[in-house]
Amino acid sequence: MSYVQRVMDSLKEKYAYEPVFLQAVQEVLQSLQPVLDKNKKYEQYKILERMVEPERSIAFRVEWVDDKGEVQVNRGYRVQYNSAIGPYKGGLRLHPSVNLGILKFLGFEQVFKNSLTGLAIGGGKGGSDFDPKGKSEMEVMRFCQAFMTELYRYIGATIDVPAGDIGVGGREVGFLFGQYKRLTKSYEGVLTGKNLLFGGSLARTEATGYGAVYFAQSMLEDHKEDLAGKICVVSGAGNVATYCCEKLLQIGAKPVTVSDSRGMIHDPDGIRLDMLKQVKEVERASLTRYAELVSSAKYTPVSDYPQGRNAVWSVPCFAAFPCATQNELNLADAETLLGNGCQCVAEGANMPSTLDAVHAFLKAGIAYGPAKAANAGGVATSQLEMAQNASMQSWSFETVDNKLKQIMTNIYKNAAATAVEFGQPGNLVMGANIAGFRKVADAMLAQGIC
Repeated sequence: MSYVQRVMDSLKEKYAYEPVFLQAVQEVLQSLQPVLDKNKKYEQYKILERMVEPERSIAFRVEWVDDKGEVQVNRGYRVQYNSAIGPYKGGLRLHPSVNLGILKFLGFEQVFKNSLTGLAIGGGKGGSDFDPKGKSEMEVMRFCQAFMTELYRYIGATIDVPAGDIGVGGREVGFLFGQYKRLTKSYEGVLTGKNLLFGGSLARTEATGYGAVYFAQSMLEDHKEDLAGKICVVSGAGNVATYCCEKLLQIGAKPVTVSDSRGMIHDPDGIRLDMLKQVKEVERASLTRYAELVSSAKYTPVSDYPQGRNAVWSVPCFAAFPCATQNELNLADAETLLGNGCQCVAEGANMPSTLDAVHAFLKAGIAYGPAKAANAGGVATSQLEMAQNASMQSWSFETVDNKLKQIMTNIYKNAAATAVEFGQPGNLVMGANIAGFRKVADAMLAQGIC
């Protein structure tokens, strides 16, 4: 039995109740065999066994009071996964689906993603099963303050630097930062994604969406193609999707879809960015509101989706950008995309494609950018925010954006070159996984066992 199989069998026995975590680990480990064969020290010093287990998993109770004066109780978590190459870095997610298994999957992915950026950041993830939807601003503030009252003990500017994720935007980061400052009497860059008034970075809000497009451009250059004038489909309607659409529009592409948990918009004239921002960022409304404002848009509720499918992926396109959530794109969706002539998939969300869908993309030989490479722009710009905080400086939007574009280009080149090195040209899943793994694994070997 191979080393990889032994580790996977052990994990499946211990964590059978965490299927998404097991999926994330399997996707990585099954592509590492070539590098494990090349360097037997990884098996000798049990690097895989050490890497798949978080250094620390913290769970705590979060008590807060709603607008009716009633006490509410949620679960909070922080998974500090790996600090071999830098302080833990990764977002906080507020969503009813959050549990330890989800955060372990996200934290594990974050380790490799952060390694690929070339920056000095380790991997972590956190959050709560609190649902900010339907809550007043005061309720969100009280929850964030209660959450930070527990979390602050475990984080710091050179220890663990959280950021935003699903359900955590600039407003929530501001509430969290304010409470951290009250509790510690310390003004430091302990959170990223902050308001520009207190240490935030220009281009951070846009970074993940912009980065996915930059990565797609790098892939397509090697395929002698580009995005200008091409039809693109985008899922999601949060920061990642919004600014993916914005960058696509800037380079002359035409994004024609967005989606949220209730349904999707198909606008053949191209997504109206001003209306999308008005609906999602100002009104915080459903996309049904977008359809009311834009006559060319057709709204399809989730209840009308084909069984087990995402209607976004049925729209013919040249390029697809999954920017919503994990496992939103399955094998049937992948086959539909490919059947409709899709030539490029760049993942803006974390693990949005199932393993079967990934295999279909690789078999088809299209330009496929896996999440840990294609959506690394957000965390890369978070590290640039950390650098600005540490030096008490603020860089221009152009400076940060140029650095982001260069980082995304470098990630692509590193993944592509690693794929060639191991005999799988064009397989960016293998290339990204091995490139991310080697940096962390070699740092762990160099630091010994403690």
